[in-house]
Amino acid sequence: MTRPILIIPGDDPLMIADSAHLDRLEKQVELRVFRDRPTSIAEQLERARDATLMINSRGNTAWTGASLAALPRLQMISTCSIGVDAIDVAAAARQGIVVSNVPGRTAQVVAEHALALILATARRLAFLTAELKAGVWNSMDNVYLRGRTLGIIGTGAIGGETLQLARAIGMNVQAWTFHPTDERATELDVAYVELDQLLATSDVVSLHVKLTEQSRHLIGARELALMSPGSLLINTARGPIVDTSALVAALESGHLGGAAVDVYDEEPIAADHPLLACRQVVLTPHSADQNPTGRELLNSGAVDNVLAFLAGKPQNVVSSSG
Repeated sequence: MTRPILIIPGDDPLMIADSAHLDRLEKQVELRVFRDRPTSIAEQLERARDATLMINSRGNTAWTGASLAALPRLQMISTCSIGVDAIDVAAAARQGIVVSNVPGRTAQVVAEHALALILATARRLAFLTAELKAGVWNSMDNVYLRGRTLGIIGTGAIGGETLQLARAIGMNVQAWTFHPTDERATELDVAYVELDQLLATSDVVSLHVKLTEQSRHLIGARELALMSPGSLLINTARGPIVDTSALVAALESGHLGGAAVDVYDEEPIAADHPLLACRQVVLTPHSADQNPTGRELLNSGAVDNVLAFLAGKPQNVVSSSG
């Protein structure tokens, strides 16, 4: 019996290629792993043309409706991530392709990174390090967070964990989400407020919504202007949730006291990306869950999803509505 072909089309930076979890698939699939990024759409499609199954380990390998249409054998895509914005999920659904993600497993890992970014931004760590390396002793003021208010935008697994960590250092918390419920408010012991109110009354705003057409540029020039002078913005969600040009303007004008960003409109970012020229920023390369624990959790989840699909019981299926 011919085994289905499972393609990993571009595992760079290394994510799953050396994972022992792939051994769990060896008796059921023919595995083809590409450790470098495809250099063109044509090469990407050539790598995937025989695929019945795919593990899309890196978001920089994107699948549009047109590229999916060129893969008539493809039945299922499993991602090594929570986000699925690298895939046209609606087009996949129309083509009968199941898309499964890994929700929730790395919530604590990402939330810890979010807290680290909050602390680093408040204490001006990146700026002061750069000043010292330049030979400047600059004892500028930083921000004491205990008693300050954190506004959480998006209260899924990661937002909920970040909220709890902020409480552990003595911060007050409030939240906004697209679909608030009394049950979630009770579970987190948090008050949901209107978005404009959250922006105007939070000392730190941390983003945790998934990227959809509804959330794209959720934070733009208007929303940044509503934020309190000197407040901080933290983004560990997805780059396009924030209007980057508006964020740069708010930082350069001094309206915002600082920002921390782990995610960008395009990744990796270019050497002349405007955020790199901003002084009061902390920047990390989409690395919130990129440690051995995070990779283990994501890789195991991606393989679990493939095995569930092969068993006729797809799990963690992402709907075309996002």
